[in-house]
Amino acid sequence: MRFILVNGRVPCAQPVCVMCEKPISPGYLREFGTHLTYCSHDCYAEHCNSAIRLLESRIAVS
Repeated sequence: MRFILVNGRVPCAQPVCVMCEKPISPGYLREFGTHLTYCSHDCYAEHCNSAIRLLESRIAVS
């Protein structure tokens, strides 16, 4: 998990959270490697958990 907590500014464009699609406001998370934006730590954590569940389900099928 590598992310940047950004306070007091918003990106130039009007992006939305990749998890819940709420507009990004001042104070958001941006994943370091992918530059994806999240409105809160909770959305970032849920996105990580959903990726893990997807990988686990693919392993179970194999």
